[in-house]
Amino acid sequence: MTLLGLSISELGRRLRSREVSARELALEALDRIARLDPAVGAFLRTTEELAMAQAEAADRWLAADPQGAPPLCGIPVAHKDVLCTSGVETTAGSRILEGFVPPYDATVVARMAAAGAVVVGKLNCDEFAMGSSNENSAYQATVNPWDHTRVPGGSSGGSAAAVAARLACATLGSDTGGSIRLPASFCGVVGVKPSYGRVSRYGLIAFASSLDQVGPLTKTVEDSQLVLSAIAGADPHDSTATTEPVGDLAAALHQGVQGLRLGVPREYLAAGVGAGVREVLDQACQRLEREGAELVEVSLPSTEYALAAYYVIAPAEVSSNLARMDGVRFGRGEPAATSLVEAYESARHRGFGPEVRRRIALGTYVLSSGYYDAYYLRAQKVRTLVAQDFARVFQQVDALVSPTAPTAAFLLGERVADPLAMYATDALTLPANLAGLAGISVPAGFAEGLPVGVQVLGPYLGEAVCLRVAAAVEALSDLWHQAPPGTDG
Repeated sequence: MTLLGLSISELGRRLRSREVSARELALEALDRIARLDPAVGAFLRTTEELAMAQAEAADRWLAADPQGAPPLCGIPVAHKDVLCTSGVETTAGSRILEGFVPPYDATVVARMAAAGAVVVGKLNCDEFAMGSSNENSAYQATVNPWDHTRVPGGSSGGSAAAVAARLACATLGSDTGGSIRLPASFCGVVGVKPSYGRVSRYGLIAFASSLDQVGPLTKTVEDSQLVLSAIAGADPHDSTATTEPVGDLAAALHQGVQGLRLGVPREYLAAGVGAGVREVLDQACQRLEREGAELVEVSLPSTEYALAAYYVIAPAEVSSNLARMDGVRFGRGEPAATSLVEAYESARHRGFGPEVRRRIALGTYVLSSGYYDAYYLRAQKVRTLVAQDFARVFQQVDALVSPTAPTAAFLLGERVADPLAMYATDALTLPANLAGLAGISVPAGFAEGLPVGVQVLGPYLGEAVCLRVAAAVEALSDLWHQAPPGTDG
């Protein structure tokens, strides 16, 4: 079994007892990436020089103060390629940013480094994080480590696949409509979408600024808690980051679910949820009930409008955010152009893939004169209704449990030609983004041999209760140690 198959807490124990060094872990991770990733495609680039420098610094820290070193000290990690990393090419999976090397670190990248984590590379994603399958990357395909004919989920597909294949112990992704939770479910790992503002977005290449959130993907719920505790908190560089204290998230992991009232949203079990996925959820709910939780059916009636509202609001913000990618401020220029308009058109057409162009066009349309009130304003009103539904339900229950996705991972290419079918993949995850709530996907079983995740949603800044319920699901399912075939644990 590879050392990278161990939990972060167990690796931390071995690092502190000097059974293994941070350098050895980094070398093992880089070796596994070189051997196994060509078949998976999770990494866009590795960062050997940075990793070895950070590993040596971690070893010095661990030698000088083994008990005082943070839990992530010496742990191999990797970051989704939408997070600015000083001195490392960061492209957001797009040709228009090819060659862009940020002069600074995103806050979450800096906080991971400050915690002693060792960065081994940057991870593939759908272009500008726009996609549910990781098939929109301009550079390469990423496959699901459990079945190479299937998608890993998106947009943080590289982040989930790297953890599942034991190429890194933890990764960072971003979640705009389910882009952490969906690939976590498809790849059989844990993925956390924090409440909006719980984690700084400074240095995150924006998709939709009112929806984006950075979070961890890991093998275990405890590992996710360790990463979340390291990256969460106020940030003077991000005015949307909340100043509310993070609190002791670790305490939630061992509290169990005795006495909790958990809601199962009726609308989340509607048509489209596969029989195998429903069976996994039912089994998880039965286990939670046996552990003392009360399961009740609840209703979120605005759910049926959430998908349409999301695909008005998100593209509108895309149209605004990506206006700067014009070949002048960002992106490669077009020196042969004979006019400024031609230069803009050429740079953007050459630099953006079809899905990004589709969303820019849609967003520009709904913001245009004569259509703003009919589409964008109405979508924002629906967003308010979705948030109000959640607020009402959280007066009745402590958390919600549901499938993370309607199905297990689908085949590569299956939905590429049908954008509406692709967008529907996010139907159970995106409402939490519209409302800014905390959420987590935890492996709970298998359907047709593929991993299936259960989603736990909590109120705003309710990360603790999400972790508490997810830890119980994990303990009752006992699946975290199961690795895809060919990954050696």
